Amino acid sequence: MNRRDFLHWTAHGLGGAALASLLAQDGQAAPHHAPKARRAIHICLCGALSQVDSFDYKPELARLHGRSLQSSERPDVFFGQVGLLRQSDWAFRRRGRSGLWVSELFPEIAQVADELTVIHSMVAETSNHTPATFQENTGFRLNGFPTLGAWLSYGLGSETENLPAFVVIPDTRGQPAGGSINWSNGFLPARHQGVMMRSQGTPIDDLFPAWELPADADRATRSLIDTLNQHHQGQRPGDDALAARIRSYELAARMQLAVPEVADLRQETEATQSLYGLDRPESAEFGRGCLLARRLLERGVRFVQMFSGGSFGNPRINWDGHENMRQNHGQEALRVDRPIAALLRDLRRRGMLDDTLVLFTTEFGRTPFTQSAANIVGLGRDHNQYGFTVWLAGAGLRHGASYGATDDVGWKSVEKTVNWYDFHATVLHLLGIDHERLTFYHNGIHRRLTNVHGEVLHGILA
Repeated sequence: MNRRDFLHWTAHGLGGAALASLLAQDGQAAPHHAPKARRAIHICLCGALSQVDSFDYKPELARLHGRSLQSSERPDVFFGQVGLLRQSDWAFRRRGRSGLWVSELFPEIAQVADELTVIHSMVAETSNHTPATFQENTGFRLNGFPTLGAWLSYGLGSETENLPAFVVIPDTRGQPAGGSINWSNGFLPARHQGVMMRSQGTPIDDLFPAWELPADADRATRSLIDTLNQHHQGQRPGDDALAARIRSYELAARMQLAVPEVADLRQETEATQSLYGLDRPESAEFGRGCLLARRLLERGVRFVQMFSGGSFGNPRINWDGHENMRQNHGQEALRVDRPIAALLRDLRRRGMLDDTLVLFTTEFGRTPFTQSAANIVGLGRDHNQYGFTVWLAGAGLRHGASYGATDDVGWKSVEKTVNWYDFHATVLHLLGIDHERLTFYHNGIHRRLTNVHGEVLHGILA
């Protein structure tokens, strides 16, 4: 194996997958308080979901449609042009017993509205996709910091010896802005990096040898390697890096059995596959990811992160609706609406939602006015960091509840403003972790996910 092949193997194949996550005992072992949730799924919508077209109902937008924003403060928008106010392309209705407002953009999620805890007052520190996505996942706008999943792997470890603690399921069309930085271990030990697993095709590259070995030869090879490793480790007591490398290969061997089984969605009934939309071309891809995520959690994976949306460019394959909101958001919502609703229903009927946390986030929102500064009502919306919507579901939350608010047109947060530090602190709290106590000493600083900020949102807790 030459140097290039070796680097590819360790970065993308069995070596990288195994090194990215070890066993539960490598975590910090115990929560700080009794957790409400044991595990979590994080669904990230890349490109910025429009809050005023989805979960943040603003009837004033319909009344003021086509007029200028009446504000003494000039909006600071990404492309520098402030157009006219524009009503939603999708009608809103109150849903479920809770009466939460959800638009027709998400008709299936609307049917499980009573499971949702909606935060309407999120803010971000930037309206640039890549640093905003970094902050969504790490709390920081720069790269090099551990992601939420890596912190959970470090703090709690895994509940299984056969699969990683932190698994990432990317969009089949491409990776998000910043690529694998969004599931990086940062300065935490490498074993806490997310392991990328595809929802179709080969789940993990190079998990198996390039050619099949006879059973006797395979056993003999593993026995010899084990003997050599023990001898090598005996000569170097206390070498944590060596011990970690040895355990990584042991995990990889177990993954050779576990990964094919968990990735085989044919084991699910036809009814379950249909529930997730696997029989529909528009939702099949994301549906496979959601079903795979549920199967991973059932088998002890601590944190599964899913991405809806890939890279930026032409054609647009994410939620970045600059040109035509109806076309862009309509296309993307059709891919994810049924699978996400199915995931919530499936977790509930299996008794898993009571100790599972589901997160639904986007890096920022979109403006209630059009991107065009022309005297016509345009079709697209610009980036908006000043007020947007995310939701949570599952363990320890007030179901069918909303928290915070934006102004009358959905531009800025005006009530119970929530930043990413608060959001992350609350997620950690639900998983039994005090965000101020989960630290890692790096370059002279006791680093943490929430930096020096963050307040738990007790108002959304049950």
